[in-house]
Amino acid sequence: MSGVVWVAVILIGGCGSVLRFVLDGAVGTRAGRDFPYGTMVINLSGAVILGLITGLALDNTEVLLAGVAAVGSYTTFSTWILETQRLNEERQYRSAVINIFVTLLFGFAAAALGHWIGTHE
Repeated sequence: MSGVVWVAVILIGGCGSVLRFVLDGAVGTRAGRDFPYGTMVINLSGAVILGLITGLALDNTEVLLAGVAAVGSYTTFSTWILETQRLNEERQYRSAVINIFVTLLFGFAAAALGHWIGTHE
């Protein structure tokens, strides 16, 4: 792997994480902070994009840059789990369960949709 690819991973990854931060803030401002809507929107949109990437015939470098660097830095498993734990600690058990199941079920559906779109281009 060339140095240019490594630099691209760093730059693209940084952009993905900044985009996540900005979008989470925008969604949280509009929807409120009682439920982690921002993280859910980010992870579901990321699932669509990753599904699309898997459906396209990309080479290894393109998958690294688009999937790992861009979408991998944009989506966030750790924040999803942390926010779910926060809901649990605040005894918002229903919201915690909804966060888990909606993200998982719609995440699989979003990835499948993205893959379908990628294979039908």
